[in-house]
Amino acid sequence: MKSPLLSLPGAVPAEGRDEGVAAHYGDLFREQRALADGNGFVDLSHRGVVTVTGDDRLSWLHLLLTQHVSDLAPDQATEALILSANGHIEHAMYLVDDGTTVWMHVEPDTQADLIAYLESMKFFYRVEVADRTPDIAVVHLPAGSIAEVPDGVTVRETPQGRDLFLPREGLEAFAAAHGPAAGILAYEALRVEGHRPRVGFETDHRTIPHELGWIGTAVHLQKGCYRGQETVARVHNLGKPPRRLVFLHLDGSEVHLPGHGTPVRLAADGQEGRQLGFITTSARHHELGPIALALVKRNVAVDAELIAGDTAAAQETVVEP
Repeated sequence: MKSPLLSLPGAVPAEGRDEGVAAHYGDLFREQRALADGNGFVDLSHRGVVTVTGDDRLSWLHLLLTQHVSDLAPDQATEALILSANGHIEHAMYLVDDGTTVWMHVEPDTQADLIAYLESMKFFYRVEVADRTPDIAVVHLPAGSIAEVPDGVTVRETPQGRDLFLPREGLEAFAAAHGPAAGILAYEALRVEGHRPRVGFETDHRTIPHELGWIGTAVHLQKGCYRGQETVARVHNLGKPPRRLVFLHLDGSEVHLPGHGTPVRLAADGQEGRQLGFITTSARHHELGPIALALVKRNVAVDAELIAGDTAAAQETVVEP
């Protein structure tokens, strides 16, 4: 869905998976610094919004999700995954229950597939699933923001800030009262800095939660009965996921950032060496310079010097090998 905030001064539309909102509003680093200081907001109105209501909503979701949600307290934020039968990540949901309704936001244009799966699993449970994307927009307030939340708006609060489920018709009024706006590129740069994975960027068709550090934050190891649980338990007990997420400091002299999918190799082997992984997300950070997340083979040494395409890259461990 195309955001009305693309009409704000300086707005440059984002491309790819984040199409529909602004990439930036004319000054990427200023926008990053504002968010880091707890100012402004990010328009995430392109993300899908799904709600689950009914008396059985938490006990039912508990059977389907990787997270323990049967006793989720009102206003307590959490995140959860839906896995394939083989344990591969299909959806990541960012949830909060307001006491009567579970609200979640998901990757853009994935809500229809998620709802189709949820509907297929309803059986006799007293639940109703709804796509609220047409009438609800997600807005992010950074940690430290003192902005007032409009009455009646559901809030999902985490250490990274607050996600607001805002009526879409009130988006322009909210922007006028709570600016300055920051684009998705600023938001993504801070996500990369925080080592936070994202479905469709850090994942491919065979990614399992252990590779991205989602064990503990999105996967609860003391529950079962969800699809893909066998893979989660087996890899946890063996302790050997095939790949691991790393954080990269990229050579700042390069003009172009290595894009998603750029091969990662040992620097000593050069561009003709064996591919050991790939770039998942790259960004320009206001303090750290060019940075990236990458998925590499588990046995890559944690102190190995790497190259992403033709760009030198020094790694920091995110997921231990």
